[in-house]
Amino acid sequence: MMHERKIDKRKILYMVLAIAVAMGIWFYVDEANNETASVTITDIPIEYIGKDTTLADRGLMLVEGEDSGTDATVDITFEGTRRLVTSLDRTKIRVTADLSYITSAGRQTVTLQTSFTDRRFTSGIRINEYSSEKASINIGELNRKNVELRCEVIGNVAEGYSAGQLQMSMETLEILGQSEDLASVSYAKVNLDIGTDAKETIHAELPYELYDSNDQLIENNRIHAQAETIEVTLPIYVTKELPLVMDFIEAPGARLEDMVWDIQPKTITVSGDASVLNDVDSIVLDTFSLLNVGNEVSSHSYSIIIPSGCENLSGVTRATLEIAFPERSVSQISTSNISFTNRPDGKNIELLTEQVTVSIFGSADDVAAISGEQLSLVVDLTDYAGAEGTYTIPATVQLRSGQDVGISGSYQIRVRITNESEEEESGAPLDGTEAGI
Repeated sequence: MMHERKIDKRKILYMVLAIAVAMGIWFYVDEANNETASVTITDIPIEYIGKDTTLADRGLMLVEGEDSGTDATVDITFEGTRRLVTSLDRTKIRVTADLSYITSAGRQTVTLQTSFTDRRFTSGIRINEYSSEKASINIGELNRKNVELRCEVIGNVAEGYSAGQLQMSMETLEILGQSEDLASVSYAKVNLDIGTDAKETIHAELPYELYDSNDQLIENNRIHAQAETIEVTLPIYVTKELPLVMDFIEAPGARLEDMVWDIQPKTITVSGDASVLNDVDSIVLDTFSLLNVGNEVSSHSYSIIIPSGCENLSGVTRATLEIAFPERSVSQISTSNISFTNRPDGKNIELLTEQVTVSIFGSADDVAAISGEQLSLVVDLTDYAGAEGTYTIPATVQLRSGQDVGISGSYQIRVRITNESEEEESGAPLDGTEAGI
């Protein structure tokens, strides 16, 4: 049984090979003997060049459609090598008629031109016979009419949102055609489908449809328009109550949690494009440094700036911030902890300032917990590597404490800088050790 199956498979393979060889021989003989064949392609569409440009500029139009008198297709018989002819179809053929020389209305004929979109057929195929070498056309007077343009909105806006005024790229549509065709047109309409629960402004380019005075759709391909599509925009608005806030800048000893403050009004109602307001949760009035807050209540006024293109439904244009730091305490702490960084080589530093009083602030409890031992002043000598003499140099106050207090004011330290060689000759102490450095 297995042996018989192998024999059957071999027979099938031999048959396929035999057919392939026969076809190859047939094609070879066909080409070698220059054998030709012919094929008739029917209903090839005719492309009229200049009907929407040259004719329109002359106040003319090509009347098309059934019973118009204008040929829409043509049948052509082609002849050539069998290999090319058998692969030819209407999609590879272009038949055109030039209307640029037409200057008057009426029934006329134009010459047809045939070409191939595939270069293989350009030299291997010729035209044997046309059903007609000319096309009959009907040229009519081009009339113009402006009709009202309407838009029907389909769908709904989400709860809490509202639709604004519909905007279209034009209010009327100019249509072109013969007077008897245009007479039945009452208006043009586009359909805007906004879907379900629309929450954002919708932009669309929509095709138009023509209707008569009885609201019946007109399907007439002899009527053309100045635009193929209409641009339509439907703004979708949202109304939101937005809190007014400040961008508070905190610092050591000046924390928002220690402040007493209020903004009036607390909120305003704003309406605007959903694409703008959907991501807006508040309106920031301004930045405000809490270092500027004292024990007494201070008042600050700000303009309310709403997002561009939105409307302030509340009508309030200014807001007031009142703020105080009732538990703010200020204290003067003296310290003799003074040190240097980046001491220059070959220099002796004599400290002339022995003690500095530092002003600190913060909550009463935090300030009361600070002593002079927890404060220090650091003097950076980077810029004094080549200096000699007496200088007053800025100092940075550092706090070695867990309390949240701030430092107010600026501080300087007075020093004398000399070369080490001068100190050795005079027998004076080096590095200001007697000054407690």
